[in-house]
Amino acid sequence: MLFINTRPDERASALTQALDQAGYQVEALPLLELVAEPFSNVLQQLYLELRQVQAIVVVSPTAVEVGMRYLQQAGIALDQLKHIQWIAVGKATAQALTRFDIQSFVPEVETSEGMLQLPILKQQTDLKKIAFWRGLGGRQFMMQQLQQQGVEILNFVLYHRQCPKQSFAAFPEIVKKISLNQPVVVLISSEASWNYWQQLCTQYQLTAQWIYLVLGTRLLQLVRRSQPQTTASFNIIQLENLSASEIIQRMSDWQGHV
Repeated sequence: MLFINTRPDERASALTQALDQAGYQVEALPLLELVAEPFSNVLQQLYLELRQVQAIVVVSPTAVEVGMRYLQQAGIALDQLKHIQWIAVGKATAQALTRFDIQSFVPEVETSEGMLQLPILKQQTDLKKIAFWRGLGGRQFMMQQLQQQGVEILNFVLYHRQCPKQSFAAFPEIVKKISLNQPVVVLISSEASWNYWQQLCTQYQLTAQWIYLVLGTRLLQLVRRSQPQTTASFNIIQLENLSASEIIQRMSDWQGHV
């Protein structure tokens, strides 16, 4: 069985190693790379307002890296934000925050829906203003939900996503390794990665048995809605998080039922 690991290069190696040890043939095909947006007057103004928020939602390790770099550039000391509570989308982001001695709330399910279930967002009524450190186009659903509850959002767009150029070159070589009706597992961690995957696939007539591992309920529904638009049939398996243990367990459960 072929497993296509679509995680960004800097986050893919540990998963690839675990999958290899579990007996999977793994091909790396990063579907996203994150590129920092330039520091701007808009960001400068947002940073000056940051001390007014009650919480900061950080959506990725990249958001931590760029956000902290620009915090310093804006002339704001981290000590000035001690009153603020931090929310990380997942364990990797929380770990990145610990390098700055910041403890954060982490949802059980590493999605927007999972974060919205955190008591700090669901139960507290005194949250008036929240900052989002995010990428262009990300976490729209979560921000909309909070705005509907009357929360003001400070929207820090710190980076944008793009499909790496090397993946467009690597994909034809991976296609050559796919046998007729061979089971092929593809990890889909975001709507953006799903869109890039579809762009790559439209260039080829592929007859594999596709198994998509998707993160969270909303992404599962998105991929499921795409099924009538393609001639290829596929299976969808929902993940609660992107840990190697979760991915290998879900694959083992699926193989035990087929």
